[in-house]
Amino acid sequence: MERYFALYPNDEARAIRHYECNLMLAESLYVSLSVLEVTLRNALCRELETMTGREDWYAIFPTTPGLRSLNRYITDAGLHITARHEQITPSKIVAELTLGFWVSLMNTEYERTLWQALRRAFPYMPRQERQRRNVSAPLNTFRRFRNRIFHNESICWNMPRVEEIHAEMLKVIGWMSRDLPEWVEAQERFPAVCAEIRRRMEWE
Repeated sequence: MERYFALYPNDEARAIRHYECNLMLAESLYVSLSVLEVTLRNALCRELETMTGREDWYAIFPTTPGLRSLNRYITDAGLHITARHEQITPSKIVAELTLGFWVSLMNTEYERTLWQALRRAFPYMPRQERQRRNVSAPLNTFRRFRNRIFHNESICWNMPRVEEIHAEMLKVIGWMSRDLPEWVEAQERFPAVCAEIRRRMEWE
């Protein structure tokens, strides 16, 4: 609350109201963030299976120059599964991998080894824009934004920027699945929550 009280030193009620609006905004982004992560995971997993010809595509990491650094994510996922006394399977490894892992596959260091295969995960991205950096940049923005929300940090300060990020998430989801953006919009309350926050805070 300190940041909110500092912003409104003489208006405790407004500081609390702004904090409550931050909670509302974070909640309203759950649908788009969740669909983005699952869609990205499924699309990249599909292309990795195609590239390697195996369900446990991650098994090539330790012996493939340029991909060995990725094996630490697989090791961590396996440890988490084992700690729950569960059997390690390809599907459980995939489910355990973090958004950070999937986003990291778009990093510059993997352009020569992975991008040629993984670009097919974005079949509806305009062909002239279908370059690794044009995927990596927004995905890293989403990853940082998601972490702020999930770590209970403040996001309700620049509403136009939050709305830009949300619109860009829908666009990137649309690169992977033509129909999903419309479905997401039908499930979420994001526009209504933004309007309600502006009304409560008396923002134009």
